[in-house]
Amino acid sequence: MSATTLSAAAEPTFRCRADTARVPARSRSTPPPPASEERRARSTVRRRRLAIATLCALAQLAAGGCGGGHAVASGHRGSRQAASGGGAPTLRLSGVRTLPAPVQLPAVAAVSGGVLALGGLDAGEASTANMVLIDQSGARAVGRLPLALHDAAAASIEGQAYYFGGGGAGGASGAIFRVGPASASLAGQLPVGASDVGAATVGHSAYIVGGYTEVVALRTIVAYTPGSGARVAGTLPQPLRYAAVAAIGGKVLIAGGTSGEAAQQEILSFDPATGVVRQIGTLPHPLTHAAGASLGGRFLVFGGRGSERTSQRAEILSIDPSDGSARRAGSLPRALSDLGAASLGTEVALVGGRDRSGTVHDQVLTYRAR
Repeated sequence: MSATTLSAAAEPTFRCRADTARVPARSRSTPPPPASEERRARSTVRRRRLAIATLCALAQLAAGGCGGGHAVASGHRGSRQAASGGGAPTLRLSGVRTLPAPVQLPAVAAVSGGVLALGGLDAGEASTANMVLIDQSGARAVGRLPLALHDAAAASIEGQAYYFGGGGAGGASGAIFRVGPASASLAGQLPVGASDVGAATVGHSAYIVGGYTEVVALRTIVAYTPGSGARVAGTLPQPLRYAAVAAIGGKVLIAGGTSGEAAQQEILSFDPATGVVRQIGTLPHPLTHAAGASLGGRFLVFGGRGSERTSQRAEILSIDPSDGSARRAGSLPRALSDLGAASLGTEVALVGGRDRSGTVHDQVLTYRAR
């Protein structure tokens, strides 16, 4: 995939402030204490200072310092918090473009020269078949899918975009479409029709995560390799829909999602080489309907919401794939869920989305590391 890009708040400063309360000075009209009392007071102060100095010297021998040493983090949680700060990018908004029409839940994939946004729900919550190309010149409609679908996933395999599943008027689709410049053709079938899926590419295969058959939620990870068809490659700990998904370092990273009716917090890692899924971390809060992407070796999770449909969030989380630690990496201009996301080398493109009022958005937001 070409590394084409789309782009043409400082951290708060904390200061240690001295206490502003002051002890009032003694009135000049008050007579000074007798000399004998003053000598006794000075002697008492000297004894106290000597005792404190002695205690501090003993503490230095026992613990390596008095009042100026480094705090040592103890326990697994502390070490993970420390790890979350190292090497994590802080993101900045580097570009904004306007789509031909508002969209939520589009399937998005990087292609040579830009990004394809496919299908989704329009402002009236109807499925759309639109194919929109987003590049340096803007965003424009270039064709239509064979079916109007939403809640699908898209991924590029060796530069070729594919479209997986989705929901429409006829229920959950099991089709896998090979997406051309202006149209799409059938390339295969999923084991079962599924909407609410996520997808990411590792090597020569795309991995389709979870989903919903319109009857039951799925806990499968399906591998699709062009020319070889689709097969179940892994099993999630529980059925999962609307998870944030991205590929980093030969693994598929999965964050949050919906199981039953509840947003989830688990951060999972799937290894295609072994078929093993393991939990590597926990999100700061339950999250679903978020967008996932990779940038600079980190797993980025954009926006999303909790279990309530009006609980959208604006934060961007950066997750270390080595230990699952998460930290805040920036903010969206507004709280949004149901965005599409694609990585473009040094940038991430975010497409559409839905805010807390139910408004569907028509913007493409481009983020890059500061």
